[in-house]
Amino acid sequence: MTNNPKPQIAFFGSPQIAVDILEELKKSRGATPTDLMPSLIVTQPDRKVGRKLIITPPPVKVWADENNIPTLQPEKLNENFLKQLKKQNWDLFIVVAYGNIIPQSVLDLPKKGTLNVHPSLLPKYRGATPIHSPILRGDKETGVTIILLDEKMDHGPIINQEIYSLWENSISEIPTESQLEKTLAKIGGRLLTETIPLWLGGDISPQDQDHSKATFCDKLKSEDALIDLTEDPQKNFLKIQAFDKWPKAHYFENEKRILIKKACLENNKLILEKILPEGGSEITLGN
Repeated sequence: MTNNPKPQIAFFGSPQIAVDILEELKKSRGATPTDLMPSLIVTQPDRKVGRKLIITPPPVKVWADENNIPTLQPEKLNENFLKQLKKQNWDLFIVVAYGNIIPQSVLDLPKKGTLNVHPSLLPKYRGATPIHSPILRGDKETGVTIILLDEKMDHGPIINQEIYSLWENSISEIPTESQLEKTLAKIGGRLLTETIPLWLGGDISPQDQDHSKATFCDKLKSEDALIDLTEDPQKNFLKIQAFDKWPKAHYFENEKRILIKKACLENNKLILEKILPEGGSEITLGN
């Protein structure tokens, strides 16, 4: 099999989910006729992180360095940034949780435009929390959508889509947000690997989203993860599953904040399995 010429791809992304998708592109090396590894990675600038405010690169920057891929970390996607991009002829841009709005002048730069990997079944759950939202609502399915980006949020035409079942027999099977993010990243990376050659070859026709069915999800606040243990057990379980990273599911006991590390739902009864009192050690609870 003769290898096709390597397309010139720039990848825009910052957090761990973007790294997981990059790993899927990397795995495809040798398994597909075309090398899909990006020639450039654009990610967020290093930021102060944690209580000690240590300057820390985003996960995608770390991955890029490990894989010897050049990076750009612009504070603003301005004319200077655009000039840097124009030094090379691009076939395609890919965006996965970059963290900034990308101007249309940048989106239009590659010959085949800019693809975005979005972890929901668009037009459902446009916005900031597409992984949390189907868990919170107890949806039976979610998935990954690849769209051609335009200037509106999660609005562009659909290039490809794959459905993923969240639970089969009981809502108690629904995964945590961390688990679902990993799964959707794997699906998204594989779907992207299959889609790029077809898109570059002109073998996929974009399909407009049904904008009348669009739903939106907002950014999270810390208080969203507060659990009232007297409320409906199923509602509380879904919140615990959705808020296992940030904000972490918690309740208050004797004015002390208690993090819920693990719980299950049995016969419509919420069972706390592991908790972490503020300033204390993790506690494993019996049934």
